[in-house]
Amino acid sequence: MANKNENQKNQLKQIAALSGIAIQMGVTIYLFVLLGKWIDSKFDSESKVFLIVFTLLGVGIALYAVLKQINKLNP
Repeated sequence: MANKNENQKNQLKQIAALSGIAIQMGVTIYLFVLLGKWIDSKFDSESKVFLIVFTLLGVGIALYAVLKQINKLNP
């Protein structure tokens, strides 16, 4: 019985951690998109180059952070 409770607690911890990872990934990408838009507006860029570059950079950083956190979950 105690082993079953321990497994349920571990599963809940993993679910909570994965939910946090998804939220962190979304926030990271969103902030980089805002940064790209802001820089485009500062330089009056019509081509939205900074938006594209910073969006891709945000996705890369978010994926890197997710992979690091998943590796910590599964030792």
